[in-house]
Amino acid sequence: MSRAVLVPEPGEHRLVTRPVPAPGPGEVRLRVAAAGICRSDREVYDGRRAPGYVRYPVVPGHEWAGTVEAVGPGADQALVGRKAVAEGFRSCGTCERCRCGETSLCTGGYAETGFTEPGAFADHVVVPARLLHLLPDEADLRAAALLEPAAVVAAAVRAGRPRPGERIAVVGAGILGLLAVQLLAASAPASLTVIEPRAVRGRQALRQGATEVLKPGEAEAAAHGRFDLVVEAAGAPTTAASSCLLARRGGRVVLTGMFTAGAVGIDPVHLSVSQLEVRSVFGASSADWAGAVAAFGEGLLDPAALISHEFPLERFAEALALVGDDDPGTGKVLLLP
Repeated sequence: MSRAVLVPEPGEHRLVTRPVPAPGPGEVRLRVAAAGICRSDREVYDGRRAPGYVRYPVVPGHEWAGTVEAVGPGADQALVGRKAVAEGFRSCGTCERCRCGETSLCTGGYAETGFTEPGAFADHVVVPARLLHLLPDEADLRAAALLEPAAVVAAAVRAGRPRPGERIAVVGAGILGLLAVQLLAASAPASLTVIEPRAVRGRQALRQGATEVLKPGEAEAAAHGRFDLVVEAAGAPTTAASSCLLARRGGRVVLTGMFTAGAVGIDPVHLSVSQLEVRSVFGASSADWAGAVAAFGEGLLDPAALISHEFPLERFAEALALVGDDDPGTGKVLLLP
């Protein structure tokens, strides 16, 4: 039998026991080693995820790592026993955007593990084999559970095109921001500044490779127009606009934060006069997943350093309560089936 955290409708959950799921054609079943909880999972539980992007009842869990346990018809038997992660967004692979390699922009309809398909807050998860990314045999699967947000960060870094010797800023030192610091530090910047109001998170950013930390007010006074590349990873109401003010004329800004309605808009006059290049990132393509997995395998990413809490499935409620509580001491929260 296999256990899973089921959310039948917003605000309710229960730990259920069910038969071990069988992989279908082209699918694989993995034994989940660790699954991360993020704010999107909290949105699912609270009923705040946009209609069409969740299907109840649902087993959440889109950040995870595990070991292939069985394969369905048509899947490679050699996958059994391999450590792996898998893309959550189930792109169609045939639409124009997919054929151009932009799988995160798939137009074939939305389906995603943990939102519309059973996720990894469970002993087992079944996914299409084509979405797997294999890990080294010695990989730490607890750390690998953070490769989903790391893939988003890899997309942001690829969009930002950092070059050695540049002055780079990261706005926000949450999980995305700290992963961005790790990846950007590998590009040999002249300076890597983190804009973060919380002292605890600022100190952590310095440990991850930042060269200095400024609070938002200090940044406005001392760093206006200073940076070649700014990676926004906070999603606060004002950070899209303020990130553009941090960039030098002709600089690059990449927005990765999840903004809500009512966020302050970017000044079009400043955008035009400064000739800024602004990109947004939502999700990660297959190529970005591959990049994150490669960086993890080469030791350029250390997601384990960002884990603060671990809980068994039975304590899902306690784990979920920590996510979004704005405690600066709370990093990545894991469920360990």
